[in-house]
Amino acid sequence: MKIIALKKLAACLAVSILVSLAVMPIANAAEKLEKPNLKLGFIKLTDMAPLAIAYEKGFFKDEGLNVQLEAQANWKLVLDRVVSGELDGSHMLAPMPLGASIGFGTKADIVTAFTMGANGSAITVSNDTWNKMKAGGAGAHPISAESLKPVAEAYKNEGKSFNMGMTFPVGSHNFKLRYWLAGGGINPGYYAPPQDVSGQIGSIVMLSVTPPPQMPATMEAGTILGYCVGEPWNQQAVAKGVGVPVITDDEMWKDIPEKIFGVSKEWAEKNPKTHVAVVKALIRASMWLDEDNGKNRVEAVKILAQSKYVGADEAVLANSMTGTFEYEKGDKRKLPDFNIFFRNNATYPYYSGAVWYLTQMRRWGQINEYKDDAWYMETAKKILKPDVYMAAADALVSDNKAKASDFPAKTESGFKAPQSYFIDKVTFDGTKPNDYLSKFAIGLKGKQNVEDGRVTGD
Repeated sequence: MKIIALKKLAACLAVSILVSLAVMPIANAAEKLEKPNLKLGFIKLTDMAPLAIAYEKGFFKDEGLNVQLEAQANWKLVLDRVVSGELDGSHMLAPMPLGASIGFGTKADIVTAFTMGANGSAITVSNDTWNKMKAGGAGAHPISAESLKPVAEAYKNEGKSFNMGMTFPVGSHNFKLRYWLAGGGINPGYYAPPQDVSGQIGSIVMLSVTPPPQMPATMEAGTILGYCVGEPWNQQAVAKGVGVPVITDDEMWKDIPEKIFGVSKEWAEKNPKTHVAVVKALIRASMWLDEDNGKNRVEAVKILAQSKYVGADEAVLANSMTGTFEYEKGDKRKLPDFNIFFRNNATYPYYSGAVWYLTQMRRWGQINEYKDDAWYMETAKKILKPDVYMAAADALVSDNKAKASDFPAKTESGFKAPQSYFIDKVTFDGTKPNDYLSKFAIGLKGKQNVEDGRVTGD
C-alpha cells in the first residue's frame, strides 16, 4: 500500500512540475510587466482585426498579457475612457491623439507607437444620389466629387440640406470626405473654435457624426445621403442594396494611415515594458494577417464575423478583406491593397502621416491660426513613438519571431518620400506642410483664419 501511495505521490508531483513548466514562460513574462492585466477597447470595424487576432491566436498571452477586449459605442467614448483610465488603450482613429493634443474637443495627452493598418475606408452615396451623379456625367471608378457638385448645389438652391455622415470631427473619415469633396469643387465647411465647432461655415454640404455600424440604416432612412466610413459598412450598403461606394481611400491616397493603437501619455510612462509587450503582440497579429499574400484572411473573416468583434456577415466582411471590393451589386473587382495590416511598413508610426492629418485640421479651421512648419514636426513627435515600436520589433527579431528586414531601417527618419498619388495629383511632402496647404483652391492657407463666419487674412 505504501509503495502504491508513493507512486501516486510521484505521479502527482510529475504532473505538478509539468504544469509549472507549461505556465512558467507566461508567469515569468508577466512578472517583468508593470501591468499584465489589461482592458482594451475597439469599435466594430474590420480594422480592429489586429486586436482580435492577437487575442485569438494567443499572441497577447505569449507576451505575458491577460487581455480583455471590449467593444465601445462610439469614438468619443473611446477617447473619454482611455483618458479616464477605464481602458488601458484602444483602437483609435489616426487623428484622434492630434485633436486631443490641441484641445479640439477633449484636451488630453494620447500617444501611439503602433499604426493598426493602412487604407480600409470608402465613400458611399445613396442609390438616388448615385443615379443623379451618373446623369450628371460621373465616369468610371474612382469617382470624382465633380459629379456630386451639381446635385449638392441643387439641394442648397432648393433650401434643403445635402447631409453626409462621418464618424468623428477629428477623425480620418471627416478629413477624407472633406478632401474628396473639395477636390471636386465642393466646400465642405470651416470650423472656428471655440465659438463654432459645427464645421459648416460656408459649406455646400452638411457633415455630421454618425456611429459606423449605423450608417447604412441611417442612409436607408434618408437622414444622410452619403458617408465616409471603414469596412464593413460600405460593403453592407451594397449588400442591403441601399448605396454605392464611389471611391476607396487607397484610390484617394494610397497607404493612408487609418487607425492607431492609442494609450494615455501617463499610462505609457508608467508601463513602458507593458507598452512594448502590447506592440509586440499587435505586430505579430498584423504579420499573421498579411502572411503569404493574405492566406489567413479567410480565417480572419470568420473570427471578425463573431458578434463580440464586428458582427457582420462573413460574405460582407470577405468582400474587402480577401482582396476584392464590390462597388455595385455584381460589380466586384480586385482591390488587393484595400486592407493592408503589415505590408509596406503599414504598422510603423510615420511622422508624415500625422503631419498630413494636421494639415487637414489646419485646412478646415480646427487649427484656426498659422503654424510654422516646425510646429507640425514637434506636434507629430510628441505623439508618435517610433522608439517604442522599434523596441518591440527588435525584441521580436531576438525571439526569432520576425526578421530585421520586416521592419524599417534603424536610420528611418519617420518621413516618407514626397507622395503624388492623391486623386487630385497634389504632391504631399511631410516636411513642408505650409507649402502643401498653399496648393489648394479651397481651404485655409498662410495666415488665413475663420472669423465672423468668413475666411480672413492672407
